[in-house]
Amino acid sequence: MFPPFDYFEHRRACQGKQLQRTSRILSLPFPYHSAISPADRSLLSKPISELVQDVHAHRLAPIDILRCYGKIALRAHEKTNCLTEIMMPEAEGWLEADGRSGRGGVNLKGPLAGIPVSLKDTFAVGGFDVTIGYSHYAGKPCAEDGNVVKILKAAGAVPYVKTNLPTTLLSFESSNDVWGRCLNPHNTKYSPGGSTGGESALLAYGGGRIGIGSDVAGSVRVPAHFAGIYSLRCSTGRWPKMGTNTSMPGQEGVPSVCSPMARTLEDLVYFSRSFIGMRCWRWDHTVHPIAWRDDVVWETQKKERFKVGVLRTDGVVDPSPACARALEKTVSALRFQGHECIDISPPSPYLALQIASNLLTSDGCRTFLSYFRTGETNDPGARQMSLYMKIPRPFKYLYYLWVKYVRRDEVWAGLLAEWQEKSSYEQWKWVKTREAYKALWHEWWHGQELDFLVTPVNATPAVPHMGMKEAVSSCGYTFLFNLLDYTCGIIPVTKVDSITDQLPETFQFRRLNGVAKGAYTHYDADAMHGLPVAVQIVGQRLEEEKVLTIMERVEDALKESGAKYELLRIE
Repeated sequence: MFPPFDYFEHRRACQGKQLQRTSRILSLPFPYHSAISPADRSLLSKPISELVQDVHAHRLAPIDILRCYGKIALRAHEKTNCLTEIMMPEAEGWLEADGRSGRGGVNLKGPLAGIPVSLKDTFAVGGFDVTIGYSHYAGKPCAEDGNVVKILKAAGAVPYVKTNLPTTLLSFESSNDVWGRCLNPHNTKYSPGGSTGGESALLAYGGGRIGIGSDVAGSVRVPAHFAGIYSLRCSTGRWPKMGTNTSMPGQEGVPSVCSPMARTLEDLVYFSRSFIGMRCWRWDHTVHPIAWRDDVVWETQKKERFKVGVLRTDGVVDPSPACARALEKTVSALRFQGHECIDISPPSPYLALQIASNLLTSDGCRTFLSYFRTGETNDPGARQMSLYMKIPRPFKYLYYLWVKYVRRDEVWAGLLAEWQEKSSYEQWKWVKTREAYKALWHEWWHGQELDFLVTPVNATPAVPHMGMKEAVSSCGYTFLFNLLDYTCGIIPVTKVDSITDQLPETFQFRRLNGVAKGAYTHYDADAMHGLPVAVQIVGQRLEEEKVLTIMERVEDALKESGAKYELLRIE
């Protein structure tokens, strides 16, 4: 149906998907709706490595693990609206099939035997829609599993729910008309992050131990920071990519990458090792044939003294007091253990923000806008990007001149200067600039002889709902490493303190550049009290084993210093 009459299709599709979700929840067997038992508590306390051992030894039935975590997932959904597709009945069928061909069964002899795994709504599961928040995709179930799901089942894992995300997938919030708004379990007035916000809300609440998302500008890292969980941003080619849906198919200026998230670091390490160990290139041509490298793990474990680069600021938005405190806690813990920590001044992160933002939207935002129906709500941040993109070039140029010469905001003006749809000729020039920038970083890193970097994840803790309207451009601490394609991990460190994390009396909002104003508009230590704050551990390309091992070393240092992060208790 054509606009504006497709509005009615949009409303019917949204109502239909929400009714379907409610119906599927209500029709689940009694164990999913029962109270948490002592046996459930025992099961919930076990890391996935122990659960796998119990399944292999027949001490624990996989269906009991599924029903236990399914029960908690429903409670998480009731509080946060984190779930989209409810797949527990089908998951029970996959367990019964036990790996038999043609029935979609899971291999209960695999390294992830019986482990429930949640999936961002972008992943294809046979028989279910992949709406990614657009009503346009509702009622169009996938004919078969995507590659990630095929590998999970071959490893013995059990996909059981899909999770919420923002329309466009270009936001640190997670809201859309099809599924509604996802909330932060620590404080429901705030976002759990995006675009993999449903995963972070579910895992933070305790409704799962492992989830899989995707990341193009921080989409598994910022949600981990906002909700207090762990995540790993893999380099492209280390994880399968086919068998997903996206708002920007064909966008390769800053490639998106699928990556894992977890409630604990122990689980993140075990899952990553097990999944990569499946030799995923046998399923997916986008995966490099690089097996899990135990020698890298051993070398990193045995190294006594690291040289650590500390990025205090990206030069665009200084980290807020809460985020600066988390960074300093981490650096102090590392120094106490004898590691060398040096403040760094790398090649301009601001230049990276310019390059990455121009590459990501080089189509003039046309692709992600093409899926909207009349009356469909856009994400507030993505809406700001697309509105400015549509302004005729002469008027945009006048605005750019006003920002640069009247407001004297060089940072904001520099981002606006090329904010327009690119021709192929222009796009290629930006790609050339990207590659030169990556080479500059490579040379700088090796000249410094660094083992890894520690940085803020974001300038602020979680944003309030609708906050991305102002904060849309404040993504430099994560977007930088998407452009470089570096492996990154997120470790929660502390929580916002309403007394310690107040802005100093010398803070002057009016002196900030446009990006920083957008970020600090919503910083309020009183309102944010108790929200999680994390740090980012950064290695170079394809260093997943090294980064995970360093994360273990960093968390050990934090524990030794008395700064171990406390997860939300499962209720």
